[in-house]
Amino acid sequence: MPDMVAIAVRLGLYLDLMLLFGLPMFGLYTLRGAERKSGSVLRFRPVLATIALIGIGLSILGMMVLAASMGGVPIGEIDRATINMVISGTSTGAVWQVRIAALLLMLYFSLVGWRRPTFALTALSIAAAVALATLAWTGHGAADEGALGWVHLGADIIHLLAAGIWIGALCALCLLIFCPAARMARDHIHLSHRALDGFARVGSIVVGLLILSGLANSWILIGPSKLGSLFTSLYGVLLLGKLLLFGAMLLLAAANRFFLTPALATALEEGDGSSAVRSLRRSLLIESGCAIAILALVAWLGLLAPPASGM
Repeated sequence: MPDMVAIAVRLGLYLDLMLLFGLPMFGLYTLRGAERKSGSVLRFRPVLATIALIGIGLSILGMMVLAASMGGVPIGEIDRATINMVISGTSTGAVWQVRIAALLLMLYFSLVGWRRPTFALTALSIAAAVALATLAWTGHGAADEGALGWVHLGADIIHLLAAGIWIGALCALCLLIFCPAARMARDHIHLSHRALDGFARVGSIVVGLLILSGLANSWILIGPSKLGSLFTSLYGVLLLGKLLLFGAMLLLAAANRFFLTPALATALEEGDGSSAVRSLRRSLLIESGCAIAILALVAWLGLLAPPASGM
């Protein structure tokens, strides 16, 4: 089994950077006008600043793990010279520097940019997209060369960004739906319903991008000739688990869109949305749990040799 520290750091980075991208995007495609101001509906400023700081810390830890692996020593014995060599002398180090710069820019905008909330959310989304895209260079997407390499890298980036929109929306919806009971006034429930309905439309595009980019990645990483024996390997078993969890998320998302969200609208018309809110809370919790499990599997898969590598 690969180093659990490396898997944990990769999981943390996936979750952190996807939240950094998905949360401000949620504010742009769901909230309107003054609702985008930090603290009006969602506390963008402290939440994004905290996540950006965590992302910087995880990136530093990830660089130390990589340097230790390249040096063949435990992480506690890695020296500064080796770290400097990886940062300044490798393509991975160059990409890492881009990520750190993007995260510092996010930290700046999350703290001082809220006089113009729409501009702040747009700038944060762009910087976060850059930071999230750098993860494609730390996985299998950067292993190929030529035209195939660019196709693989592009599919990886699309996959990451689409997943980030979904993860960020789940977090934002949970923040809305799980707010203290004292704040669950009728207007807040109406806003939550509008947010759920807004994400339902965006979610259709997200799912399409995830499926198309996932198919492209699978064709490159596995290849048609390896499909028959795929699930006899650890890579195949983990991939099967990821696909099953993704299927569960699709079912939950469909239930939210076609049953639970309309039920909330009906309940609001009748004057009592508490039961519908409880159902949505359960569904969002399960969907979020599936998402985190998928990211854990992806973090593990990124450290295994895919079947197409022949290893």
